[in-house]
Amino acid sequence: MRFLIDNALSPIVAEAFRAHGHDAVHVRDLDLHGAPDTEIFDLAAREDRIVVSADTDFGTLLAVRETRRPSVVLLRHGVERRPELQASLLLANLEGLEDSLEEGCLVVLEPTRSRIRMLPLAGG
Repeated sequence: MRFLIDNALSPIVAEAFRAHGHDAVHVRDLDLHGAPDTEIFDLAAREDRIVVSADTDFGTLLAVRETRRPSVVLLRHGVERRPELQASLLLANLEGLEDSLEEGCLVVLEPTRSRIRMLPLAGG
């Protein structure tokens, strides 16, 4: 799987993904740290990357566009702000999410649970 880590998260998250053998880039690696969410969303779709963010605007984009790509993982409510712990939480849950992410989904990841909505998100 290929990941695009949004500017709402530290580049350390992308580094941790790469250290675990994943293809992961941070928007800063692509000089897109100031790019609008729509540009990041479109790039992820073109490159078949999963967006990883804490920015709920990506969920809104999925609902408005009613698309199957890209999959999005959102870190929410109470998730630790330290990038090393964010990466650990993401990586610990990744195996159980792989099939859904490959099919196209929105994952909302919280410290004690994850919620998965398959794409497209018809009706928001």
